[in-house]
Amino acid sequence: MGALAAGLGFAAQAQAQTVPAAPSAETRPSTELPAVTVTGARRSTDSTSLNATQTTLGKGRQALKDIPQSVTVMTEKLISDRNLDDFRDVLRTTAGVTFLAGETGEEDVRIRGFSLGQAGDIYVDGIRDGALYDRDTFNQSRVEVLKGSASMLFGKGSTGGVVNQVSKQPGLVNRSELKYTLGTGNQHRVTGDWNARTGSDSALRVNALIDNADNDGAEVSKLGFAPTFRWGIGARDEFSVGATLLQTHSRPQYNLPWFIVDNVIQTAFSGNRYYGLAGDHNDSSAYTLNLGHIHRFDAGGELNTRLRYGHYRRDLLASVIRFGPAASQPGGVAASPDTLGPDTVLTRSPKGRVSASKTLQLQSDFSQTFQLLGREHSLLAGLDYYREDARRNNNYTRGATASPATTVGTPNDGAVVPDTRVPLVYNTFGASNLGLYVQDLLTVAPQFKLLAGARVDHFKANYVNVLGDGASGERSDTLFSPRLGAIYQPTESSSYYLSYGTSYNTSGDAYQWSPSFSATSAAQAAVGPEKSRNIELGAKWELWNQQALLGLALFRSEKYNERNQDPDSATTQFLLSGKRHAKGLELNFAGRITPKWEAFFNHTWIPQAKIDASSQALAASGGGAQVQGDRPGLTPKHSGSVWSTYQITPALRLGGGINYRSSQNPEGQRLIRSKAYATVDAMAEYTLAKDTTVRLNASNLFNKVYAESLYRGFYTQGPARSVQLSLSTAF
Repeated sequence: MGALAAGLGFAAQAQAQTVPAAPSAETRPSTELPAVTVTGARRSTDSTSLNATQTTLGKGRQALKDIPQSVTVMTEKLISDRNLDDFRDVLRTTAGVTFLAGETGEEDVRIRGFSLGQAGDIYVDGIRDGALYDRDTFNQSRVEVLKGSASMLFGKGSTGGVVNQVSKQPGLVNRSELKYTLGTGNQHRVTGDWNARTGSDSALRVNALIDNADNDGAEVSKLGFAPTFRWGIGARDEFSVGATLLQTHSRPQYNLPWFIVDNVIQTAFSGNRYYGLAGDHNDSSAYTLNLGHIHRFDAGGELNTRLRYGHYRRDLLASVIRFGPAASQPGGVAASPDTLGPDTVLTRSPKGRVSASKTLQLQSDFSQTFQLLGREHSLLAGLDYYREDARRNNNYTRGATASPATTVGTPNDGAVVPDTRVPLVYNTFGASNLGLYVQDLLTVAPQFKLLAGARVDHFKANYVNVLGDGASGERSDTLFSPRLGAIYQPTESSSYYLSYGTSYNTSGDAYQWSPSFSATSAAQAAVGPEKSRNIELGAKWELWNQQALLGLALFRSEKYNERNQDPDSATTQFLLSGKRHAKGLELNFAGRITPKWEAFFNHTWIPQAKIDASSQALAASGGGAQVQGDRPGLTPKHSGSVWSTYQITPALRLGGGINYRSSQNPEGQRLIRSKAYATVDAMAEYTLAKDTTVRLNASNLFNKVYAESLYRGFYTQGPARSVQLSLSTAF
């Protein structure tokens, strides 16, 4: 519009120099110009829309419709609307994601039933994240989940997919936001987001967090700080330097015991009840230094290089809660659903774990679009390197004082025992990986594209068993990962694709070797990597002038050489003889249905999942570990989330949603299963002024009691009902 006005002004000036003076108003004829209509889609951002049209998951910025795999994106607005403060809350709203209630205190996340390897496939800005800390969303602008095999892009990883956290970056604006949240559990949370333009091409952004809650004994305290400075924004050479600090202190509800009735898990507790000791803790920290450089070439190419140093630590001392033996129960009768009451005795035994790791990671990606032999090529190529040095003591309870028992009716009893554990000794682990990759998206015809890529990784690892017999070991693997895809885009708003990708899981890493360094774990580490593949047929449609994106995909994910114990040598040898698969359908929708109505929906349906081959030594009837023919654990048939908001008036917006999982069985328990569950969330937001809003959120509105994370002998309960009142203002 400004250019049009300037052009008209110049034309009028030129005409005034070459024509006689204009007639007077009395003699000037009236002229009525025709109406001009300007059309176009309103540009949305992660902070203003539930819909994301682009992603950085593919090693460079790409349109979602050009990625031949299922991608679910939780934008900043969705995270804010639902008050998803904890990273686990974000994963809870993602279809196909389940949780193993493991023994480490670390996230063991599953996608489509396949493990992410205790956070081995969780990333920050495309670089592998550390696994030893509890994450928060205060510095995230979005969370992207890529489903299916992705080793060509990310190196060693799982079959299920990867999760990428995208950090907030400085921009050339002056805008800041403060938010205060008062919540149940005596929660007080303050976040600040300051962005300042410091020059014509430079800016500073600082995000900060203070969060405290007592949660009826299960305390949480967080402190976060994340400054980033960018200069040369948009210039030939752009630089950035940033850091993150996140410290968390919590008193964890480590587990709860269950009852099994007709092979169905019966949860025995309701509400927020903490049964651990007052001295229990789960303390974690993450410190990173991030350097970045982008060089833009004259021909349009871009070289993006990032260097990150990270230091991560976790110190866990928790109480494992069990029902006391029958002799300790009222009347000498074993605890059961019929006898459960306030006087039912619970025992507490210590579980300790201390881990620390240092990582150094370098990643450099080159992207370029060019013409060759009359065809357009979109080239991606690069390398990445990482080095990790870890120290772990995964059973740090030796010398611990016995914990007193408690009862169901006396949660948070304040019991304290002295910390009498013997001095800490670490097992040590080191690993390095160098990866090289190249990918080309070839436009064969205006409506048809072919994708081909390949990656080579060289992985080395070593360990020293200080806690055991002093043994050490090492292994080295060189691995090849291809990726293929075909994309048909008959219109600007539709895309159809078929893709094939592979992944691999190395046998030696910090989370398989260091738990005990027993003969079993050493035997596992001695075999080669597991390999997987994913085949996907899908479609993506941009709807209503790019205001919404709908995705639909059929998939088959398969691990075809899973580690299994050799039936002839039991724990002394493992073979890559196992197979399992999952196949089903992914559905994603996000965006505006009308100018006032927005919605987000993601659903994973896995009608068939099966262990196709397993060790014959375990192939027996009855309970115990899963065997050939079983459905794998933590693989529900249905899982997903829906969220919708509506602008009732210019000042009032209401929203609500549901998270759900169908029945599933724990890994390692082939006969028992949990109940299906659904939880309801609600939101009401009122705009007090242009940049000031107040929001009321209720999570698990009807206080549904359910087993969210499962293990072979216990579960962790899903969060009870919580209410948060938030006040935010921008300036």
